[in-house]
Amino acid sequence: MIEKMGSTRRLLGAAALAAMLAQAGPAVAQDETIKVGILHSLSGTMAISETTLKDVMLMLVEEQNKKGGLLGKQLEPVVVDIASDWPLAAEKARELIEVNKVDAVFGCWTSVCRKSVLPVFEELNSLLFYPVQYEGEESQRNVFYTGASPNQQAIPAVDYLMNEEGVERWVLAGTDYVYPQTTNKILEAYLKDKGVAAEDIMINYTPFGHSDWQTIVSDIKNFGSSGKKTAVVSTINGDANVPFYRELGNQGIAAEDIPVVAFSVGEEELAGLDTAPLVGHLAAWNYFMSVDTPENASFIETWHAFIGNEDRVTNDPMEAHYIGFNMWAAAVEKAQSTEADAVIDAIVGVEVPNLTGGTAVMLANHHVTKPVLIGEIQDDGQFDVVWETEGLVPGDAWSDYLPESAVLEADWTDPVNCGNYNTETKSCGGSM
Repeated sequence: MIEKMGSTRRLLGAAALAAMLAQAGPAVAQDETIKVGILHSLSGTMAISETTLKDVMLMLVEEQNKKGGLLGKQLEPVVVDIASDWPLAAEKARELIEVNKVDAVFGCWTSVCRKSVLPVFEELNSLLFYPVQYEGEESQRNVFYTGASPNQQAIPAVDYLMNEEGVERWVLAGTDYVYPQTTNKILEAYLKDKGVAAEDIMINYTPFGHSDWQTIVSDIKNFGSSGKKTAVVSTINGDANVPFYRELGNQGIAAEDIPVVAFSVGEEELAGLDTAPLVGHLAAWNYFMSVDTPENASFIETWHAFIGNEDRVTNDPMEAHYIGFNMWAAAVEKAQSTEADAVIDAIVGVEVPNLTGGTAVMLANHHVTKPVLIGEIQDDGQFDVVWETEGLVPGDAWSDYLPESAVLEADWTDPVNCGNYNTETKSCGGSM
């Protein structure tokens, strides 16, 4: 009996040792890789837009590993699904940083997602690369905004419609959350500054995933029947775009009558639509798949080989991830470290190629330089570029068209080192 108990103890001891070794295994492996967090909605209303961003991040990690990784280590992607649930996004961001020990996170689409996770990155001093156009009015030390700010998308789009299409009446239609609301606040101020009367501006918001557009589209049609050229500036996000554009076609609203310029509809969203009724409508981005450059051709070829499907499209937020990832990699090599503080210090001024034939530079306000392109929807779901800026436009953190913002600037280098420095009071308003 005593011998049997002794054997049992030895077996239990061996099991405990095996368990300890098993637990130690991942810790050793963890030291041998650099972990990259991917924080996107792979289900829910935003999956239509964000799933492809997860895919392109996996491609970028794989391509970097083929080059030898970073600092002599391979990169290891850690993917989480935030399920179009913004409180969940904050939980998943914390999990990536505290549990998975990632060195940087690439993710979010909506501003409400970014706003939800931002305190986590600030508290834990980690890095977020945010790849989608947004409303501005923000600059945080731990966030790098590689999508467009309003002066790199919304303002140029309105200028194009006003100057090239003769638009006089404006429908500002958006999903009911912070990005459309703030962008439209800026656009309303800008339009009034340009002499547009209040009665010539119609503003409408709908919930995420909104599907019944019949009444709203009818209202838009009536608003555009006054005799003045009318356009829709759309900040509608996610899968709500599908029934919106379908209803435009149902009610016979053609681009020559009331053009729509969208800020959240690209090639990926059009892939799920019958584009025939949409030909001639517009989108404002900083990249289109149809751009004819060697850099873009190489990117598309690599993408198709990685995804195994030549029908899969590319789009603007994918290019923003391409730029942000390459900037992070360059900053890591420059700093010879993945530590957040070292990367933050090293990344300002980093310059990498974009896919339109130029370069992107990380500015001191944590925004980047971009060209601005206006594309017209074609019947194959691609865009024909009808207008573009002559050069690169630096991203503004704070709008010149809102009085409370016009006095602010962001500069995360010494001696300012502030995201909302008041140029009149010569003081920093806080971390944002």
